[in-house]
Amino acid sequence: MTASKIHIDWDKVAHPDLVLARFPSRRSVVYSTKGIVAASQPLAVEAGLEILRKGGNAADAAVATSAALNVSEPSCCGIGGDAFCLFYDAKSKTVKALNGSGRSPRKLTLEYARQRGLNGRAIPLTDLNSVTVPGAAAAWVDTVEQLGSGNVTVADVLAPAIRLAEEGVPVSEIHGLSWQKSEQLIKNASPNGDEMLLNGRAPRPGEIIKLPNLAQTFREVATHGKDGFYKGRVAESIVELIKSKGGVMELEDLAQHKTAFVEPIKYTYANEVTLYECPPNGQGLTALIALGILESLQEQGIVRPILEMEHNSAEYLHVLIESLRVAFADTQWYVADPDVEHVPIDKLLSKEYLASRAKLINPLKTNPEVVHGNPANHSDTVYFTVADQWGNACSYIQSNYAGFGTGAIPKGCGFTLQNRGSGFVLDENHANSLRGGKRPYHTIIPAMALRGDELFLSYGVMGGFMQPQGHIQVLQGMLRGFTPQTALDSPRFCISAGSPDTQTKETGNAGDINSEVYIEEGIPAETVEKLRAMGHDARVATGFQRGMMGRGQVIQKLADASGRFVWAAGSDLRADGHASPQI
Repeated sequence: MTASKIHIDWDKVAHPDLVLARFPSRRSVVYSTKGIVAASQPLAVEAGLEILRKGGNAADAAVATSAALNVSEPSCCGIGGDAFCLFYDAKSKTVKALNGSGRSPRKLTLEYARQRGLNGRAIPLTDLNSVTVPGAAAAWVDTVEQLGSGNVTVADVLAPAIRLAEEGVPVSEIHGLSWQKSEQLIKNASPNGDEMLLNGRAPRPGEIIKLPNLAQTFREVATHGKDGFYKGRVAESIVELIKSKGGVMELEDLAQHKTAFVEPIKYTYANEVTLYECPPNGQGLTALIALGILESLQEQGIVRPILEMEHNSAEYLHVLIESLRVAFADTQWYVADPDVEHVPIDKLLSKEYLASRAKLINPLKTNPEVVHGNPANHSDTVYFTVADQWGNACSYIQSNYAGFGTGAIPKGCGFTLQNRGSGFVLDENHANSLRGGKRPYHTIIPAMALRGDELFLSYGVMGGFMQPQGHIQVLQGMLRGFTPQTALDSPRFCISAGSPDTQTKETGNAGDINSEVYIEEGIPAETVEKLRAMGHDARVATGFQRGMMGRGQVIQKLADASGRFVWAAGSDLRADGHASPQI
């Protein structure tokens, strides 16, 4: 098979009405000739639009959206967590990457963890030793100051979120259910649970909740920049709480935190579209390896061209599932903090290596002997994307890791602390082993796709280890000519198993090597049965369980007959949000 046999018909991509979508969209695509914001909360979308109207660019508006999501969807994200972003600079036609993840306390060693009685494979999610330095605040400031337009300040960008927190926001439907599920966690995690409860309980959908302490935290960042979070009152409250629960974080750990601007990693598929991801310690490498395996499968003639397969047929799903499983087998072993451990990115993405991995896949049945990367699933992240009138785009993601994270609230601060340190492996022989001052394996990943040096997509799918799976599934839908909304609405699969404390030595992650695969309702029952006949432990996800499929946002760049660009956006129906244009 030659590369030409996986040629992408860009006429169909540019004119999606020429392709019959097999899964009808429940929402319309949103178009704009100026800016556009797609996020999981309408109030956060409006915060981003407000900054666009003030002359901010996509990066400025992304931070406004991010901060507003901390108010409107704290069950998934906040200033107590981490953030990553990719930024497409329309002038230079380049993609820039920001790693806003924090490090473990320098005194937190594997030996100390053992002394604390942590004898499993990971730090428990509720243990405050799982708190790494929150990177979101610094990421916000650095995004505005280094990627922003220069037309607005950090204080301008945080103003909408401060207003929302002080005036109060009505709790949205899906988010409200998540808040209720975490009510006991918040009450038990620290003495300060009432700061994020309403009259001692989780707020219900439609009820208004005010977060004045969070507003004050934001004001300190708006006034003092990064020092407003990493030094002074907020930092002292964080350290005091963690130490009161047996943690070892010091003020110095917070004061030394820095955002990392890094070179994005990429893979060019079919010589036509290039997928960009943030490099390790994030898991974006998983999506690139899987994409490379898919290409090699077609080039070697192991499978027929993917675009000739029926979308979401058993044949199609099998190939994607197996490619992702092999990719996870590698990244679960190799992805770690590159400042501490060598991650062989070039080798993992080489054509020769990808070809050898592709040969492990049987197009007719699963191959459990080589499938030992077995990702767990969390859907407790927010992803959003923003584009502006100048052609820039920002793909942004932030997370507390598991829902509200630890659920622990530093006194007077109004936010919960993340538990990203549970991503470490308590095995000294593993690349991702716990070590003081080290960044853990990180699940949150934004994505971008380019055609040549022109932006094609700014997109992402939130939800723990679902994220690279979502990146591949949405991208393949777009390459078929689906609209952004239809690509998001289409039923997905999620390879899923176990939890962080049932990890295997080989992969540093959870479960049996022949993990279950959840298939979203909307895919025919006969397709599920065919997957089972091929050896998959296929299960159907229905109702609220569909949240494991992640919640994505997509902005696509189109051009009309005059050459003027048009933004086309979609927002996932599995969340509370929408896409909205700037006027």
